[in-house]
Amino acid sequence: MADVFQPACGRFQRPASRRQYLARAGAGLGLLALGDLLQAESAVADEAGPDAGDLAPRRPHFAPRAKAVIWLFMEGAPSGVDLFDPKPELEKNDGKKIEINVFNGNPGPLMRSPFKFRQFGDCGAWVCDQYPHVARHMDEIALVKSCFTESNDHVPALYQMNTGIPRAGLPTAGAWITYGLGSENHNLPGFIVLGNNQGIKGGPLNWSAGFLPTGYQGTLFRAAGSPILNLQRPQDVAPADQRAQLDLLARLNREHLDAHPGEPDLAARIESFELAYRMQMEAADLADFAQESSQTQQLYGLDNTASRSFGGKCLLARRLVERGVRFVQVYSDGEWDAHSDLRGNHTKHCAATDVPIHALLTDLKRRGLWDSTLVIWGGEFGRMPVSQGAGGRDHNPRGFMFWMAGAGIKGGVSFGETDEIGYRAAVDPVTVHDLHATLLHLLGIDHKRLTYLHNGRRYRLTDVAGNVLQRILA
Repeated sequence: MADVFQPACGRFQRPASRRQYLARAGAGLGLLALGDLLQAESAVADEAGPDAGDLAPRRPHFAPRAKAVIWLFMEGAPSGVDLFDPKPELEKNDGKKIEINVFNGNPGPLMRSPFKFRQFGDCGAWVCDQYPHVARHMDEIALVKSCFTESNDHVPALYQMNTGIPRAGLPTAGAWITYGLGSENHNLPGFIVLGNNQGIKGGPLNWSAGFLPTGYQGTLFRAAGSPILNLQRPQDVAPADQRAQLDLLARLNREHLDAHPGEPDLAARIESFELAYRMQMEAADLADFAQESSQTQQLYGLDNTASRSFGGKCLLARRLVERGVRFVQVYSDGEWDAHSDLRGNHTKHCAATDVPIHALLTDLKRRGLWDSTLVIWGGEFGRMPVSQGAGGRDHNPRGFMFWMAGAGIKGGVSFGETDEIGYRAAVDPVTVHDLHATLLHLLGIDHKRLTYLHNGRRYRLTDVAGNVLQRILA
């Protein structure tokens, strides 16, 4: 039996005897067993929670900087070079034709930004004139300017930003986080999604639990009126009668589960009935903004038609993390997908999001939530430096940006760069796995240890890659 392949001076090592092979194999197996035992003793968020999708709070791997996440998802892909990352070369060479690969073919020439920029804060960060309120917070924000993805199509790119992989069916970041940490509120879902007003490309797979127990999937809330349809108990059903119905249903379901053990979806369904019952009291007043002062409502832009919808979602996100919800994803309305008239498209979306984002960051600080809440802003990819159609830009997965603020983030810093025209990540490229590794790290989770056994292998949010962006951490 030959020893393990190992080149030595251009030749193989001499074969080992049978006795040597058995000794080495036995020692190796013993070390593997010891490592497994030690890992089991130290496991905290690893293999967390029963299959039913229990949302009870669980200890992280190490002391967290953040307890909750609000992800402001700018669906449709905003243009970094037109918002936070101006490129002098685009101004200088506006109208110049270059060789470049684009999504839809027939690229136009280089196009300068239609917006003006100036510097803000002690850090001197550049911000366009359409984001004057967000610009006030640049000393609190970490800009990451060198991200890239694997797809130039919206749906797989959305899946990659949410799951780490550009295909459907995998657990999303919010599901992984609630699987690992549970939630601080027994009466609300741990992962809540505030969708846009026209439906999100790719649909519910953007907040799916994938192969994780279904109890960890995101719950879609509405930002106005009742957060969930049919939340209120029918008027002709007494509370005691509803409780009796649920108890009977739970008993029948548990009898069925006892007869069919190992069915996590059935166990999760039993828990979902109970959660829905508890939510009737907890969630009923969540979107009742009359409980907020007129000053707070005005702060979020609820008195302005342009910002009312996104402002309501940002206010609801604050109310949710205030009540212990672990992960809230807030989608902007419409799409930043400016294949033509980028000026008009981005002006509209900046007007819808500028005041609400400023309000959210301000409100988190004044309510003592800043040091425990991580805020993320960004889309699924960026936009090309060349023109398309009538003053638009095509999809660009090769180089784009996002930013982070709040718990554990070093404000006023910029990480990475795209090239001189904003086409490709050129300095310190950042993968989506790096983003997810950093997100988990701030929540006290080692991204390599949060795993789930599926189809014979252990999966994780960051697959087999990912590095924490240490330079943006406080």
